[in-house]
Amino acid sequence: MREFLLTDKDFSEISARVYDTCGIVLGPHKREMVYSRLARRIRANGLNSFEAYLSFLEENQDVEFSHFINAITTNLTSFFRENHHFEFLTKRIVPEIIARHKHDRRVRIWSAGCSTGEEPYSIAMTIANAFPSGWDVKVLATDLDSNVLGKASLGEYTANNVTGLDEDKLKKWFLRSADGAMYKVKPKLQSFIHFKRLNLLEPWPMKGPFDVIFCRNVLIYFDKETKDKLFEQYHDMLVPNGYLLIGHSETMGKEHLEFKNLGKTIYQKGQLNERV
Repeated sequence: MREFLLTDKDFSEISARVYDTCGIVLGPHKREMVYSRLARRIRANGLNSFEAYLSFLEENQDVEFSHFINAITTNLTSFFRENHHFEFLTKRIVPEIIARHKHDRRVRIWSAGCSTGEEPYSIAMTIANAFPSGWDVKVLATDLDSNVLGKASLGEYTANNVTGLDEDKLKKWFLRSADGAMYKVKPKLQSFIHFKRLNLLEPWPMKGPFDVIFCRNVLIYFDKETKDKLFEQYHDMLVPNGYLLIGHSETMGKEHLEFKNLGKTIYQKGQLNERV
């Protein structure tokens, strides 16, 4: 017998709250995940049911709502995940950026949905020595989940977290603990990155433009209407001919003629007159 009762009504209310706030669609197949994640919050608050938790959430929005959202969002990532994107960044995008910004020497890259930081740190490792001295190169790293942002900004990882990195990168960019169990990102690498909490469905405070936007394994949580809106916003945030990189399980509909599909989940911004 289960510890707590999760009724259809409770699940529907939870799903509606998550969708209204984040645009994330929780289908029936997510019911077990919702139970396990929110059961922890029920215990933490000394409650005895999902119904009681939802009432508590309504009465304590300021304190509990961020815990509620953080519990639901999933954060699975690794360093240099989908490495072909970083190879494309090195071989094609960086030379284009150098040519484009030879006068202003300003480079901006956005990691939208940065999770625990592996993606923005991978970007920073890729570009750290790619530009001539004196260039202003920054990575904006955002996520909805304040807990993972805190971990990302600390830049501390276990030995298991960094198993995909070669020894040269570990020596160059990380400080290893005496027992070899923990690795901390060096301040020089952290200096490239600005971490900020951002709900993609709320107004975006940054003005851009960005040369590259990484939005990988984030769009899978949204319905088509929300995805289409985000694709349009990303288009507006990119420099002419800038790039949008999405996750391996994500797609952009053929109706989005404002982007050129370059394959391998890589899209390039087209000109405004190319829109339908």
